[in-house]
Parts: sequence; structure tokens; C-alpha cells
Amino acid sequence: MCRNITTLRGLEPPATPDEIEAAAVQFVRKITGIAKVTDVTREAFNTAVAAVAAATAQALADLPERRHPPSTMPPLRREDVAARVAARQAARDEHERMHELGVPHSH
Repeated sequence: MCRNITTLRGLEPPATPDEIEAAAVQFVRKITGIAKVTDVTREAFNTAVAAVAAATAQALADLPERRHPPSTMPPLRREDVAARVAARQAARDEHERMHELGVPHSH
């Protein structure tokens, strides 16, 4: 299994939709070899992520409770990772805003 995918079954509190989607993204990246999504691959990639996330959520709902919780904390529950994710999203939002306003900028 990809070492970046965290065990979600048995977490307390249960895995969030964001944690499930993050695991799905890592899985789809691993099996497709796509490190960076492009305009050409975006639709297929997002469709695959949605399908894997839905299957994961269903599996987590259907499986019995674990006897022992996972030994590692999911990355999205660690403060340093959450801060990096928030900073990246803020940068993306600002970049999109520059496009909407027609402000010249570099990529």
C-alpha cells in the first residue's frame, strides 16, 4: 500500500469526508502515476477520486468496529499539515481571484 495513505478505519472521532478524500487522492495519484493534475487529466482524475472516496466511505460504514485504533494519526489531524493545507488553499484562492480580476501575474 502507498505509504502516504493513512488507515482511516477505527479513528476516534471517525474519519471526516476531507480525510477520506485526501486518501482517495493519494490512491488515485499512486495507481495512475499522475503527480500533478492538468487540464487534460482533471476530469478523469476527479471522477476517479470521487468513486474511490464513495467506495471508501461505504466500506468504512459497512465494516465492523476495529478492536484497536490505528497506530498513526491522519495527516489532516496534525496541526502542521493542516496549516500547510490552509496556506496552499489561500494561495490558490488568491491566484484564482487574480484571474477573475484580469490582474497580470506569473504562473
